[in-house]
Amino acid sequence: MAEDPIRLGDVHSSEKLIADLYIDLRRRVNTWAAITQQTSQARMGYVGQHLTSVVTGFPGGKSGARGRDLVLPNDEYAEIKTCYRVDQLGQCNNCGARIASVELECPDCGSADIKRNDDSKWLIGIRHDDEFAQTLEPKAYYLVLFEFVDIQSPNAIRSSIWEVDPKLPGFAYCMVDYRLNIQAKSQSRAPFNLWPYQLKFDLMRPNLIYRSIISTVSDSVDTVLFPGRDAARLRSLKPLGEYARARNLTADKDALLADALGVPDGPPRARKRERLDFIQNRIETAGASHETVADALATALYANDIERHVPTLPEPLRGRIESLMDLD
Repeated sequence: MAEDPIRLGDVHSSEKLIADLYIDLRRRVNTWAAITQQTSQARMGYVGQHLTSVVTGFPGGKSGARGRDLVLPNDEYAEIKTCYRVDQLGQCNNCGARIASVELECPDCGSADIKRNDDSKWLIGIRHDDEFAQTLEPKAYYLVLFEFVDIQSPNAIRSSIWEVDPKLPGFAYCMVDYRLNIQAKSQSRAPFNLWPYQLKFDLMRPNLIYRSIISTVSDSVDTVLFPGRDAARLRSLKPLGEYARARNLTADKDALLADALGVPDGPPRARKRERLDFIQNRIETAGASHETVADALATALYANDIERHVPTLPEPLRGRIESLMDLD
C-alpha cells in the first residue's frame, strides 16, 4: 500500500518528521556518544523549525539562524525558538561522576542516586538596535520544547509548541525591560533567557498549539494536540502564591496589581506568600479573567520601569509600546 504523502499542515507528516529527524537522529547520536564520550545533544533548534513548519502549515525562509523562520501570508512572518531539555548531562550524587540521560545507574559506582538536569531555556537574542527595533514585528513567536515526561526516566519525551503574540504586554514590556534595564547594564550582553513554566513565560499568555509524546522504547509518536484537529490550550497563570520566589514580584508591584484589578493588596506586614495568596483569593472572588490578570500583572511588573525609556525607543517599537501604555 502506498505511503501517505508528506505535506504541510498534516498530522501524519508531523509524526513522520519526528521519526526521521528526531528519533533516528537521537538514537544514532547516542550510539556514537557512548563511543566518543562527546555530547549526546544534536542541533535540535533546526528540527524545531522543521516541526513548526509542518505543524503550522507555513514554510520557512531558508534562513537557518537568521532571517524569517516562518513565512506567512500578506508579507508577515514568525520567529521560532527551540528549547531542548533532553539529553542534558546529570551527576551522580554519590561519587560526582557525570551521567548521560540514558544511564539509569552511575557507570562508576553503580548508584541510582542521580541528579538530573533540565535547566535549558529559550534564548531571544537582541544584539543591536536594529534587532531591538524589530522585536515586536513578527506576527507570532513559536516556542518549541522537548523535555522528558518524567525527568527520572528516559522512556518518554514530550514535544510541545506554544504560540505567543509579541504585541501583548507580557512579551512586549518584558523585551523592552530586558534590553534597557538589564542587558544595557551587563558586560556579557547575553540574550534574554526565557524559562519554560516560569512567571515571565506565563505572563506572555502562551497558547499550546501542538503536543506529542515520543516513546524512546518503541520509537513511536502519539500526537495529543494538533492545530486544525484540536483546539489550542491557553496556559493559565498559576495561583499567585506559586510565584512567591520571583524576585521581581515585590510588595510595590503587588500593590499595583491589586489596584489595577480593584482588590485590596493584603494585610499590613504580611509575608510575601501570604500577601500573594490574599490577592489571589480576592481576584477569584471578583471573577477577573485570566487574560485580564496576566496583562495587569505584566503592567505592574514592567510599566513603571520602562516608561522613562519610551521616548527614546526606535520606531516602530516606540509606537507599539506607546499604544499598549496608552501614551498616544
